[in-house]
Amino acid sequence: MNKHTILIKTFDSKGLIYKISNILYKYDLNIEYNSEFVDNKNNIFFMRTVVIGNFDQSMLVKDLKLILDKNSFINIINDNKKDIVLFVTKEEHVIGDLLIRYISGALDVNIKAVISNHNILKKLVDKFNIPFHHISCNNLTKQQHEETIIECLDLYEPYLIVLAKYMRIFSVDFVNKYTNKILNIHHSFLPSFIGSNPYKQAYDKGVKIIGATAHIVTSNLDEGPIIYQDIIRIDHTYSLEKMKEYGKNVEKIVLSNALHLLIENRVFINDNKTIIL
Repeated sequence: MNKHTILIKTFDSKGLIYKISNILYKYDLNIEYNSEFVDNKNNIFFMRTVVIGNFDQSMLVKDLKLILDKNSFINIINDNKKDIVLFVTKEEHVIGDLLIRYISGALDVNIKAVISNHNILKKLVDKFNIPFHHISCNNLTKQQHEETIIECLDLYEPYLIVLAKYMRIFSVDFVNKYTNKILNIHHSFLPSFIGSNPYKQAYDKGVKIIGATAHIVTSNLDEGPIIYQDIIRIDHTYSLEKMKEYGKNVEKIVLSNALHLLIENRVFINDNKTIIL
């Protein structure tokens, strides 16, 4: 028997859960897990249902559309491992954590490749027998560099692109090509300290907490829908270097937790917010 996750976003109306469940029963599907949320301000209903059974996806979607608003979002995702590609630059702490989780089985994905604009982390990645692609931006325009990256990504067709401290900004065209498929870790508690060198910004401001934010990449720098955040408390005795060192642990945990939410199909993108079910 196959396991699938059904994601539904539609306008709220009376009896939706009953109507949807009745159709799933009609298809002889066993509901293993169900969660829902209503955005009362905008009258939008969100539902995540994990089902077990064999069925015709196109027919199920057709039947669901009969009871839902015509503009409804319906997505049925199978339980297969998802293919991801990691992007890195020079820092090893985030990708090192992900690779260890992956090789130990704690991260239930297929890491198909690592792409980097520097060659520094190749030795680390090689230890895990994962293809490493060094795509330098030297002597290339931004467009040429991104075209080369796209050619590489086409080899793997990843479900998700994970920026594990990739320190380059993608063009709007690139981001639009992979809409809602690029996950980034930013080393500040957004919306504070957007852009480059957020630890320096935080240090100069004398903050008492530092954090990290995992978010979906959009054309607006560090302003995409937030999936997961965490913080640690600091005080006036922390130097800038000590802040950076402590922040690394938060970055690792935040990105890992956000990635788990995405591969478990628990994230709805709702305008510039997320609904986690």
